[in-house]
Amino acid sequence: MEYSPLVITALLFILGGLLIMYVLKNVGRKHSVQGGANIATAAIRNILDAHVTFYRQLNEHEQNRFCERVEYFLKTTKISAEKGVFIADEDKVLVAASATIPLFHFDNWAYENLDEVLIYPDAFDEKFDTDNANRNILGMVGDGAMNRKMILSLGALRTGFALGSSHNTAIHEFVHLIDKADGEIDGVPEYLIPKSLVGPWLAEMSKTIRQIRSEQSDIRDYAATNEAEFLAVLSEYFFQKPKLLKEEHPELFKILSETYERSGTI
Repeated sequence: MEYSPLVITALLFILGGLLIMYVLKNVGRKHSVQGGANIATAAIRNILDAHVTFYRQLNEHEQNRFCERVEYFLKTTKISAEKGVFIADEDKVLVAASATIPLFHFDNWAYENLDEVLIYPDAFDEKFDTDNANRNILGMVGDGAMNRKMILSLGALRTGFALGSSHNTAIHEFVHLIDKADGEIDGVPEYLIPKSLVGPWLAEMSKTIRQIRSEQSDIRDYAATNEAEFLAVLSEYFFQKPKLLKEEHPELFKILSETYERSGTI
């Protein structure tokens, strides 16, 4: 039996709605896991206040919410270290803060597609080798046998929260994870970005990638690798240097503001 394009479109719309309902129904209900970190609230607050600019700029009520979400992430996501690597409570809180920042303005959320964050001592290669002289990867969202895992370089994690840093590898990788939640890492996080902004986002992304490739943009070259990296790099820019992004790229800033700062559920 053949169906008309109109019927097929309607079916896809219904299936998409059911998927969203499933996400909303289950989001925020992850259970505590063995290996989850149990860090005192006061200690978490001290670490956030000392190292996370995003947190310091929130009002008291928002800081309370941020801290609660950091605690939730720590209890429901295992953070482990490669053999021989010591990770302090501070490092674990920074991982959780990186996860919290992109989705902070959404009432109900959880990384349902993540079970564990693996911390490596330094850069690694595609085979997760930390001794290869040509290793250059600082963060990765796992796939295949590494599905539901994220790998981060300890050095890159700490550097991302250093005063004045323009890059944040951990936020970058969590944005990839958000992008992946709709089934494809393609630079368009479908359950996050408002539908009305998809067209403008694609247009601005295409234009800016061309400018980067022709050396007519201040945005770092890695953003022009593909659409997925463009989203991740621009999100870093948005959270690390928002005022500069607004001055230099007002249209991109406007779209990212409406995407990340709108309140409600995902």
